[in-house]
Amino acid sequence: MGTFLAPLPSPQPIFAAANDPELSSILAALLAMNEDDFGSGEPPWADESFAAADDLTTTLPAFFFDQHDPPAAMPFPAPVPLAPPPSPPVPVDDAAHHQGTPKRKRGRQATSSPSGGASTAGSRSTTRASSSRRVWVRERSTEWWDRLDSPTTCPDAEFRRAFRMSRATFSSLVDALGGAVAKEDTALRAAVPARRRVAACVWRLATAEPLREVSRRFGLGISTCHSIVLQVCRALAAVILPAAIRWPDDPAAAATGFRAASGLPGVVGAVCTTRVPIVAPRNNLAAYYDRRLTKRNQKPSYSVVVQAVSDAGGAFTNVFVGLPGSLSDAAVLGSSALCCARHGEQQRLVGGSRYPLTEWMLVPYAANARNLTWAEHEFNGRVAAARGVARGAVRRLKARWRCLQRRTEVRMQDLPSMIAACCVLHNVCERAGEGIDPELMRYDELDDEEEDDGAAAAHGAATASAAAVQARDRIAHDLVVLHGSHAIANSDMAFQSKFSEHHSLMTHPAQ
Repeated sequence: MGTFLAPLPSPQPIFAAANDPELSSILAALLAMNEDDFGSGEPPWADESFAAADDLTTTLPAFFFDQHDPPAAMPFPAPVPLAPPPSPPVPVDDAAHHQGTPKRKRGRQATSSPSGGASTAGSRSTTRASSSRRVWVRERSTEWWDRLDSPTTCPDAEFRRAFRMSRATFSSLVDALGGAVAKEDTALRAAVPARRRVAACVWRLATAEPLREVSRRFGLGISTCHSIVLQVCRALAAVILPAAIRWPDDPAAAATGFRAASGLPGVVGAVCTTRVPIVAPRNNLAAYYDRRLTKRNQKPSYSVVVQAVSDAGGAFTNVFVGLPGSLSDAAVLGSSALCCARHGEQQRLVGGSRYPLTEWMLVPYAANARNLTWAEHEFNGRVAAARGVARGAVRRLKARWRCLQRRTEVRMQDLPSMIAACCVLHNVCERAGEGIDPELMRYDELDDEEEDDGAAAAHGAATASAAAVQARDRIAHDLVVLHGSHAIANSDMAFQSKFSEHHSLMTHPAQ
């Protein structure tokens, strides 16, 4: 079937519209507005192929007329020339442009005229607008930090209480980090100085304040402050850690300090394991479950393990971080690099009863396994004195850097670098002779190490090698021979006194 077009009943309205001068001008204007449809910038009647305006005629299609009325020639009205469209206004001021003028799309070019005047004016106005463009940056107050950083407004004692170190030690730390934390200024904004970056990180680690408060103190945004803390922690772990935390180069010199403090021969370090509370992880939740923290907090708690080896001066020589908090001290030691290293009799370590007894690890005798001899009692006292150095170092570590005492919002992948940064700062303070405020040591969270377990000690002695047991017995015997003769004599006198008192009570009971 074809398409059927019904003819119009009467051609009079068409002829009336074509012969009316007013309607003809309107029709010519409508045709001129569609000049782009002809593929040229000029109207079609400007071409030479078109006739003069007075001679233009056209023939209407056949379906406009009745089939019994033949079509007739109709004069075409003369076109009316149209004025070129006005060019869009160019904003003079950038602020006024943003307030009252809608934004222009990128890549849009100014309309050019045949003479090129529009393009030249557009380029000039664009250059003038770009030169007056300004970047909006929120001004934040740094008055609090400026007061602490100035020696005239903040004495050194107040600075030490705030950042756990003197101003001279802090300046040396900033110089050591150098370009690892420094940033360059850009065309958009000025970079945060390296000194303020390091100060924000140290304050965050020392006080464990929320990021909102830390950012307000140092004139930073919250996200910027969080990024700066992580960047400085990574820089501390990458730049300063290899030189600050290292195994002693001279084991004999390191053993001298422990021999003077405890009398144990060949001891170069004391091992202590602590836990750092964390937010419940998304994966492997049961592995990070901490039984002791859960009992103390009365709610499910989770942690990661920090194993530290301390020298006689309280500085760390080896740190192992990141394992789940549910692991035992012996399991953590077995996973660390200490087990893989070759230790001899001149490089022994001292540990608690929860560590295994080996040829290079000295642990105390189990108190509840059997009655201890005087030599074994003396040996346990010397081991406790040596381990007290490591436990004191861990207590000062947590006292200085309170972020290790409470849960933080740091992600699991960023937690090892944060803990390593705290250990680096601890060594910086210890070797610089920085004291610690006694008020910081009055926290129950510092005593998070479990008491020595006699059952664990007995199990460790049962599984130890014969050579390790003989080495420990020989050291205990030598301690009594060299240092414990007067202690044994005093103990015998005390026993004789107690026996005489008991015999007198039995012979002459009270009336």
